[in-house]
Amino acid sequence: MKYLEYYDVIKEQMAQQFEEEDKNIEQAASYCAESIKKGRVIHAFGCGHSQIFPMEIFYRAGGLVPVNALLIPHLALFPKAKLSTIQERVEGFSNEYLALENTDPADTMIVVSISGRNAGVVDMALAAKKIGMKVVALASRQFAANTTSRHSSGKNLIDVADVVIDVKCVSGDAALQMEGVEPKFCGTSTVLAVTIMEAIIAQTIENCVKGGYIPPIFVTSNLDNGDKINAEHIKNYSSLISCL
Repeated sequence: MKYLEYYDVIKEQMAQQFEEEDKNIEQAASYCAESIKKGRVIHAFGCGHSQIFPMEIFYRAGGLVPVNALLIPHLALFPKAKLSTIQERVEGFSNEYLALENTDPADTMIVVSISGRNAGVVDMALAAKKIGMKVVALASRQFAANTTSRHSSGKNLIDVADVVIDVKCVSGDAALQMEGVEPKFCGTSTVLAVTIMEAIIAQTIENCVKGGYIPPIFVTSNLDNGDKINAEHIKNYSSLISCL
């Protein structure tokens, strides 16, 4: 049964990910905790389907408040999915978008791109580095090794970041195959990378608390007092987080 085969693949890749990437996850969380303790934010960025990952850690129940999701409309799958593919290959765009945000060298930037090859993510990482931020990349080293850069520097995202967390999907992402169906199907990168994002948040919160700082955390608005709690967070961070 293919659904069970998919589950087995996910379990194997997930186990490998947490066994081999533990130090990188811890390093990413260390950067994020330092940003938050200094009163700054974690920026998170991805293109196309990879906008899922900044969305996952932004403005959600149980999520850190100081997360600025860089959800650039031009890179979204709507209104036309093909346009996001075109736009993520355009050099000199995402860095200009970052220039419109409230940024500081004390911030941390998380960039997610499974291939890491497109100009949009390389530009964002380079721009964040120029500001002085620590840059965390979530990318598949296997995928990157089988592609060439689409950035004029010749660099991949993994060449720019301060720490790389290797998303353990296969090159091309799709993991299943079946007789009579030529292409592979069912990607695993979303499940893997979303789990990494939440793991970073979990460790960031632990690091903050152990460092003597209780970080602000959103609660669900469906609690009776949820709106009141979240409204205070929004008031405190709206100048730092452009989507609030």
